Amino acid sequence: MTNPIADPLVEITDTDADSRLVDIDATLEGVATVTLNRAIRRNAFNAELIAALHEAFETLQGAEGVRVVFVRGAGSMFSAGADLDWMRAAVDRTEADNRDDAMLLARMLKSLWDIPALTVALVEGGAYGGGAGLAAACDMAIATADAKFSFSEVRLGLIAGTISPYVVNAVGPRAARALFATGKVFDAAYAEKVGLVSEVVADGAQLTEARDRIAQEMMACGPEAVAQSKKLVEDVAYRPVEDVMEETARRIARVRVSPEGQEGVRAFLEKRKPNWLV
Repeated sequence: MTNPIADPLVEITDTDADSRLVDIDATLEGVATVTLNRAIRRNAFNAELIAALHEAFETLQGAEGVRVVFVRGAGSMFSAGADLDWMRAAVDRTEADNRDDAMLLARMLKSLWDIPALTVALVEGGAYGGGAGLAAACDMAIATADAKFSFSEVRLGLIAGTISPYVVNAVGPRAARALFATGKVFDAAYAEKVGLVSEVVADGAQLTEARDRIAQEMMACGPEAVAQSKKLVEDVAYRPVEDVMEETARRIARVRVSPEGQEGVRAFLEKRKPNWLV
């Protein structure tokens, strides 16, 4: 097998081909966990896993009562990047076929990006290539201290194409240029420094504690306000203030008179819990 730290392509005999590629677990409180379930192949991407993730994320977009979504990998690896068999097949495809294939990944990432609830990547082991892009497409990422990251596409003569919008959004253009152009492996501390990771914890036990803490924190937030807040950031980012003043005023006015906005403010003034906490 190849070393996923040095090479994002993974070639291991798939002895678990009949298992579910993606598991979704959800609590009654609205805490959902999406698990990439190809541990035998270090959760490497192929067309089938990408399709399963796309379906899972689209399901969560429309699921009522979902307050937070965690994304993690089964076993000891978040995702080692591209499956070697999948990449090998791409070599003999036409440019048009490769474009269609790449759009599968692009649509999957966009379906994650469009989930209204807060999304959080829980990274253990490593996140390489598309795996690191998956973490970047989440609203937050928490990693164990020993986790490793890499955008090593250039070492294969390739580019980090479909994941680039999410990575650039997370780390900014300058850091993205350096990471994409060098293909270097970097640790969780550096990932936190450049903004790819929101928090670094010591080990898997602390990662579980962080997950539980964030899940509890999200219970205090109005679900519709969370969705509207995420959309607000997307719509105002990098735009001149004068171009968004009127629109942002309209949005807050609309939210103030909404059922959730009215309930939240009245609960605060009446010193009681809002109905989404009951």
